[in-house]
Amino acid sequence: MTILFVIIVLAIFAFFIGVYNRLIRMIEAVSNNERQIDIQLDRRYKVFESLIEVVKKYMDYEKTTLKDVVALRNQAQNAKASGDDTARIAAENGISQIASGINLVFEQYPDLKANQNVLQLQEEIVSTENKLTFSKQAFNDSIERYNAEKKSFFQSMIVGLCSKLDKQFAYWNLGGADKIAEKESYTVKL
Repeated sequence: MTILFVIIVLAIFAFFIGVYNRLIRMIEAVSNNERQIDIQLDRRYKVFESLIEVVKKYMDYEKTTLKDVVALRNQAQNAKASGDDTARIAAENGISQIASGINLVFEQYPDLKANQNVLQLQEEIVSTENKLTFSKQAFNDSIERYNAEKKSFFQSMIVGLCSKLDKQFAYWNLGGADKIAEKESYTVKL
C-alpha cells in the first residue's frame, strides 16, 4: 500500500514538474519571439535611417546640380538673346561638363547612386515589414499556445499554485485593411 502511495505521489510530482517545465518553455518561447520583433523593429529603424540619409544626399546633389544647370541654361538663353555666342557656348559647355561629370561623381561617391540605393532600401523596407509581420504573428501564436496550455484543466491548477507561471502578454496588432489604406497615403517630407 505504501509503495502504491509513493508511486502515485511520484507520478503527481513528475506530472507537476512536466507541466511546470512545459509552461516555462512556452513563456521563454514567447519572450524569444518578442526579442525577434525587437530585432526587426531595430532593423526597420536602421533601414529607414539609411534611406533618409541616401535620399538627403541625393536630394542635395540633385538640388545643387539642378541649380547649376538652371543658372547655366539661363546664361545660355540670355547670351543667345543678346547675341553673345561666346557666353552662350561657355554656358552650354558648362552644362555639358556637369552632364559628363555626373558619372565621375557617381563613381567617386557610391551613395549618390541614389536611384539604385533607394530602390534597394525600399525593397529592404518591404522585406523588413514582411519579417516584422511574420515575427508578430509568431509572437501572437506563441501567446495563443501558452494561454491554451495554462487554461487546460490540470495546468490551470498548477498555474494557480505557481504565480510565476501566470504571465499576461499583450498581442501585437497585425493591421488590417484600414491600416493598409492608411499606409498607402503616407508621404515623406524632407
